[in-house]
Amino acid sequence: QVQFVESGGGSVQPGGSLRLSCVASGVDFNRDTIIWYRQGLGKERDLVASISSGGKTTYGPSVRGRFTISRINTKNTVYLQMNSVEPEDTGVYFCNRLPSGEPWGRGTQVIVSS
Repeated sequence: QVQFVESGGGSVQPGGSLRLSCVASGVDFNRDTIIWYRQGLGKERDLVASISSGGKTTYGPSVRGRFTISRINTKNTVYLQMNSVEPEDTGVYFCNRLPSGEPWGRGTQVIVSS
């Protein structure tokens, strides 16, 4: 069955870095566009970044220039390198494919605070 497992979150100070990982199973990973989402407390789930099967990337305006999404198809894994993090980056990060839907993983929590 389809499964997404996110990891790599934690607490970090503003200006620091984190690398999140998303491992997907039960999907045609080599052909799927994979998306990272962020959900802040009491907020909706917003798109952070996406990467197509061919490696084309898109970013939300608030993270462009600071975050980098990448993938290793042989590992069914997508990464999100987060640099120069800001308190507004705090939230639970989820990954999914396009089109996105159930099932969602548990996500990985990122807390940016001094």
